[in-house]
Amino acid sequence: MSLGHTILGLLESHPRHGYDLKRAYDEQFGRTRSLAYGQVYSTLSRLLKNGLVEVEGVEPGDGPERKRYAITEAGVTDVADWLARPESPEPYLQNTLYTKVVLAVLTGRRPYEVLDVQRTEHLRQMRELTRRKDDGDLADQLICDHALFHLEADLRWLELTSARLDELAREVRPA
Repeated sequence: MSLGHTILGLLESHPRHGYDLKRAYDEQFGRTRSLAYGQVYSTLSRLLKNGLVEVEGVEPGDGPERKRYAITEAGVTDVADWLARPESPEPYLQNTLYTKVVLAVLTGRRPYEVLDVQRTEHLRQMRELTRRKDDGDLADQLICDHALFHLEADLRWLELTSARLDELAREVRPA
């Protein structure tokens, strides 16, 4: 996810202070990992330098002056362009799990155990996400569904690979 574009999108509704941006980000996107203040201010600094935001006002505070940031027309255009671009699907053509299975075959270990341990972990995480989804609001439900669908695809891959381990062993073991 592009933090810069996310901050620009949050600024479209109205100008905000860095503190307000962090709070809005955490409410909408940071449910499991909140955004650090340093990330907010370094991103705002970069956006300001690139002409995508401007300082609309400065107010005195208990500590340093509080700057209120507003999105510029260039920032609005940048967000619109970003939203219109499709995200590149990540095909996971080289992943750690595949590597573990092949190495288990090559080293004479038991690849079925690698697959079983991973299946158990996937199912555990699916149960945890399902509980979160059941207890959550719509945002939690949507993000959990996204993760659950990916985990289901991984489980299908685990089953397929398990069924094809003998064939894999013939192909990867040296003759």
